[in-house]
Amino acid sequence: MAQRMLACTACHGTQGRAAPDGYYPRLAGKPAGYLYNQLLHFRDGRRVYPLMTHLIAPLNETYLMEIAEHFAAMEVPYPAPARVNATPQDLQRGEQLALRGDASRNLPACVACHGTALTGVKPATPGLLGLPRDYLNAQLGAWRAGLRKAHAPDCMADIAKRLAPSDISAVSAWLATQRVPADAHAVAPSSTPLPLQCGSAPAPAGGRP
Repeated sequence: MAQRMLACTACHGTQGRAAPDGYYPRLAGKPAGYLYNQLLHFRDGRRVYPLMTHLIAPLNETYLMEIAEHFAAMEVPYPAPARVNATPQDLQRGEQLALRGDASRNLPACVACHGTALTGVKPATPGLLGLPRDYLNAQLGAWRAGLRKAHAPDCMADIAKRLAPSDISAVSAWLATQRVPADAHAVAPSSTPLPLQCGSAPAPAGGRP
């Protein structure tokens, strides 16, 4: 499988650790359900990147799940956080949005859905730590502009459209400066209902989300 995944790691880095240019994200250790959903989104046009679409268009859903599970099972270390160009006020605003949200604008905290340690929640919510700031900015901007979509209810699109550009810059700066904890695995779902119910794609027959 690793040999077949060289087309992926050419952009996403050795073992899916992320490329050094700050744009291609880490795949290793992400929840399999999340990776599977994103492959479907690229294939079906809810995420737009022609190279990804071209690579996975011929692949069936069972094989896409095998790809997702391959990268989800990888246990490779995270690099130290990169330095970012942000003021203390920006970082304080980013921390507020990530950990507490902004009730005055009906913005839930990132931790409400992505886990209290921001390492993700099984089966399909990704972690937010260990991602380059440029990638976080690009994805939040894509949600806000309607260039990235998910199955209804598309909660990230709703949240991103309520974020000002300064909010996106602040939260991406704070997230990018946080050290990934030693246990970076996605956690089991909480019994407490999430503030938003987001849509996701079903697993293929015989697949394991």
